[in-house]
Amino acid sequence: MRLRGKRAIITGGTSGIGLATAKLFAQEGARVVISGRNRDNLDKAVTEIGSAATGIIADLGDLETPARLVDEAHAAMVGLDIIVANAAECVVTPLGATQAEVFERTMRTNVTSVFLLVQHAVPLMSDRGSIVLVGSINDVLGGPGWSAYAASKGGIRSMTRCMASELSPRGIRVNTLTPGGTRTQMWSTLAKPEEYGELERLLVRAVPLRRVGEAIEVARAALFLASDDASNIQAAEIVVDGGTSGAPGGAPIYAG
Repeated sequence: MRLRGKRAIITGGTSGIGLATAKLFAQEGARVVISGRNRDNLDKAVTEIGSAATGIIADLGDLETPARLVDEAHAAMVGLDIIVANAAECVVTPLGATQAEVFERTMRTNVTSVFLLVQHAVPLMSDRGSIVLVGSINDVLGGPGWSAYAASKGGIRSMTRCMASELSPRGIRVNTLTPGGTRTQMWSTLAKPEEYGELERLLVRAVPLRRVGEAIEVARAALFLASDDASNIQAAEIVVDGGTSGAPGGAPIYAG
């Protein structure tokens, strides 16, 4: 087991990438604390993960929450080795139609709370631990209407490098995990369930591998970064997007 005896916090762990990551970590021997905003969803996720999981209600748009989450998680697991900062606010913020509070909440949840979570956790973490900050390819795609979300994920990439520099003396690794189009419940912010098929068809046009990703594929990359297999990987970014951002010219939309 690649994470035997390790203790991990995974934010946004009730669905999608966070839940897939929590399940995989537990299968690999880790104790996991997952956070979520909805009690019913949290309880259901804990049941799915099994006895290795603990759920803590946490709205990371509230800047008092990150410290409380870390303290409760540390107490529940009697230690801390891994953080996967996955929770995010994903809303469209078009110019001319976005309230300041919507923009600010996105930044609070996706950037400020991540910084505060890591800041509070670091004194409690074991040396040679691992921090995985979840980004998004939206920060480089320049999609219309995504200013807040893209800016927040660009902040994640920048923070990764700064935190890695600060924490290297303790052997704590900080890396970014960047998913592309992935089949998760986050699609509900983009379309109605009956429209998912059309949404997927449109997304695939921009993916060289000609398919959307699955949450487990991102989770496997998170497992790699959290494990000793990545023991000399620091301040790096692993992109799991089927080539969307790295080889866009190979996407079906450009095929003859």
